[in-house]
Amino acid sequence: MEYRKIAPGTGHEEGRKLLAEMYRRHTGETLPQIRKGERGKPYFASSDWHFSISHTKNHVFCVLDKQPIGIDAEELDRDIKLTLAEKILSPMEKAQFDAAEDKKRALLTFWVLKEAAGKMTGEGINGYPNKTNFTLDDPRVTEIDGCLIAVIKEDDYDL
Repeated sequence: MEYRKIAPGTGHEEGRKLLAEMYRRHTGETLPQIRKGERGKPYFASSDWHFSISHTKNHVFCVLDKQPIGIDAEELDRDIKLTLAEKILSPMEKAQFDAAEDKKRALLTFWVLKEAAGKMTGEGINGYPNKTNFTLDDPRVTEIDGCLIAVIKEDDYDL
């Protein structure tokens, strides 16, 4: 995973730049054409590499791997309605959320996990993604520069 700080409003452009730099470093080649699958998941048209990009208002994050992978990031200072927990958390997740001291961080933790999983599988997040059973201590979530980041690879996704 790599990231950089960005100017607000430049996430998409900066994400593609970061991906191109990473791809060149890993393969020695220029970035291949990117296409989208039927549900909108981007993929390389002529490469067996997989990637995922996430951007916040201040950062862009990118992962590149030989297997399907998803990343999501959220700024810890993001405004988020805690009532969303009722709609998007499974009963197991909701119990953890209810017991958490820092409810905002708990909800953002579950959100980045759900988004990263949706990006990895290509299913995305539709409706209320309350069928997962993530935990607040999931080792795939890290904090970097004021952001929570989740990275999920196909071989470590069993939900």
